[in-house]
Amino acid sequence: MAAAKSQATGKKTGSGKPAPRRRAASDKVDGEALLEFYREMLLIRRFEEKAGQMYGMGLIGGFCHLYIGQEAVVVGMQAAIEPGDQVITGYRDHGHMLATGMAPKGVMAELTGRAGGLSKGKGGSMHMFSHEKGFYGGHGIVGAQVSLGTGLAFANKYRGNDRVALAYFGDGAANQGQVYESFNMAELWRLPVIYVIENNQYAMGTSVGRASAQPDLHLRGESFGIPGVQVDGMDVLKVRAAAEEAVAHCRAGKGPIILEMMTYRYRGHSMSDPAKYRSKEEVQKVRAEQDPIDRARQMLLDGKHVDEAALKEIDRAVKEVVAEAAEFAQTSPEPAEEELYTDILR
Repeated sequence: MAAAKSQATGKKTGSGKPAPRRRAASDKVDGEALLEFYREMLLIRRFEEKAGQMYGMGLIGGFCHLYIGQEAVVVGMQAAIEPGDQVITGYRDHGHMLATGMAPKGVMAELTGRAGGLSKGKGGSMHMFSHEKGFYGGHGIVGAQVSLGTGLAFANKYRGNDRVALAYFGDGAANQGQVYESFNMAELWRLPVIYVIENNQYAMGTSVGRASAQPDLHLRGESFGIPGVQVDGMDVLKVRAAAEEAVAHCRAGKGPIILEMMTYRYRGHSMSDPAKYRSKEEVQKVRAEQDPIDRARQMLLDGKHVDEAALKEIDRAVKEVVAEAAEFAQTSPEPAEEELYTDILR
């Protein structure tokens, strides 16, 4: 049987199944929608910049993993799903929370460990949750969310509710054994799950080329028969196009699919990482040539959907939202002592 090929790279998936064919129109979006994508990505960027500042001031404790540079992935994916679909991810999760519609004030207050946080100040950066928004958490254990996301898809299949689960993980987590156990189960039972690999190229500090015998991560499902597509994760329109086809694939009962999003984080793995394993010139080159927000901004201007003044007003409004979130996070009270005994299994 002829092997399928990635739509983005032309590489074989080896699955024997055709990779999903994207509708040409998916790469074209009206100015209003593109402007909303721009605003959402900018909100994530400004929020994360502020979180980094607050961490440096000692207002945020524990680990803190910023999403700066990767904004197009979650915004593009979120644009393709519907209410009732589910999202689960790892510890680099602030962007996912905001993209699912969780309130910036609640997210920031959780980072500072305050009662007004979305997990009552008890989860911090890595452990927030919102059933209302279909967000089933950031998870601190590398790769743990992949099996949980597969479980969400199993529940959807069992209930016959036509819902799709998105399970995000990084290039480092792609080498975890439980990921492949999940792949096997998902294909065996044709579960409606999209495995979104956010390949930012360095895991915790080691490049994919040095740590992975098969660096083309969208091919990792080929032995299970799972199709995979490699996508330019720095272009929100290309992400949305791939996401639309992947969602359609799952809703049609064709089982799981892998989307490898080629992206890049500008900061270290966490706030404690000086990122000495790559050069400043490399980071600056990506920022100058591939930044997802700059690319969306240029498309808006080139298409005459908006002018510079309108973009400046969006930036001003976003900064105001983030400033209010930071103020709320610092003035919200500490959790009450009795909260030590709630939300636990005894």
